[in-house]
Amino acid sequence: MAVPLAIATIIFNNIGGLPFALFVIAAGLICMHEAYGLLSIWRPVALVGFAAVVAMVLVARTGSAGHVLEVGMAAVPVAVVAVMMSDRRRPTVAIAGTLLGVYWVGFAFAHAELLRELPHGNGVFLDVLIGTFVGDTGAYFGGRLFGRRPLAPKVSPNKTVEGLFCGMLFAVLAVFLAGLYQTWLSQGHALLLGVGVAALGPLGDLFESQVKRDAGVKDSGSVFGPHGGALDRLDGALFTVVVGYYIWLAVH
Repeated sequence: MAVPLAIATIIFNNIGGLPFALFVIAAGLICMHEAYGLLSIWRPVALVGFAAVVAMVLVARTGSAGHVLEVGMAAVPVAVVAVMMSDRRRPTVAIAGTLLGVYWVGFAFAHAELLRELPHGNGVFLDVLIGTFVGDTGAYFGGRLFGRRPLAPKVSPNKTVEGLFCGMLFAVLAVFLAGLYQTWLSQGHALLLGVGVAALGPLGDLFESQVKRDAGVKDSGSVFGPHGGALDRLDGALFTVVVGYYIWLAVH
């Protein structure tokens, strides 16, 4: 389902530099557009979120996580002013919706760029995505084959506890096996990355499911036709890329 996205990611990740940053920005803008579509009842100021994604990724390319945080914090007063200048009837909710997009989507794509800039970050970035997508697939088939106990019926009725554990196991194995072909990645660090991906991927999936349930929609968009939007395909990665960055920053 995410094959075209995976191929494009591999190509741009190998190229690196500005092309990769521009690819990240483009994907981030699509996901931000879909996120604000889900939050439309809150009437967020989309322009603030779009500008934040672009600024965060560009700052991440030449700066640090601290600089990305500065941009994220600057989005708060900007969102407040933008909402106050509009005719929104519930300004507090509009500000909250605007900033949810910034912190959910913006920070994730900025951390993708931050991770890419670290030594061997391109390899770790692909390992994280592989673990995320394989874990998601493992959870799906594990749930179909062995699923008995609902995981979070009020959020996502089709997810099961058995599927969760299958997905987590597949995610850890995927990252560990990928690491066997990377001489600079020790088995211990590969396992640590795998555990981080296994733990955060399902949480990102459930978070987007909760937002979609609140919005009363099945898919975030239609970029991938019957398979939904970009946010549907990257919901887990929005969490795993962040944890992957901090794990690799701590151990490399």
